[in-house]
Amino acid sequence: MTTPLPLADTWFTRDLPVLRAIARLIDEPPHGSAPYLGAVVPASGLPKPQVVGAANALVTAGYVQALTNHAGKIVRFTTVSAEARRLTGLWPTPQTEWERLLEQLEARATGAMSELERERWRAFADAAAAVGPDAGALLMSALIGGYVPRAR
Repeated sequence: MTTPLPLADTWFTRDLPVLRAIARLIDEPPHGSAPYLGAVVPASGLPKPQVVGAANALVTAGYVQALTNHAGKIVRFTTVSAEARRLTGLWPTPQTEWERLLEQLEARATGAMSELERERWRAFADAAAAVGPDAGALLMSALIGGYVPRAR
């Protein structure tokens, strides 16, 4: 008896590009925040059958909500979930915010006006890099979530 091969990946090649297109269109006023499937097809750059397959998968997974016609076919997208907003970059994640912080520190060290200022920013950048991405993401999670430790 042979073991069946796993199915081909559709997340990166089909579902994520369609999710990005839906999220982008939902945030744009020309579509009334509820784009039709026909607007998602060109925005995704994929053929309609792939967009339909991705749309069905995204609805089933809870990433998007859609309106359907009497035959059950998706006609329009109404909302995207919070997780979909994070996956598409509309909302921050601790990891992306940590990377942005590191980029800012590097930019400030590079663009400092004086040697003293450059050394201070460089030390800050080096310390942040030494903390590492895991602890950095925990810090950014607290900041994104609004947690500020109280002074004792």
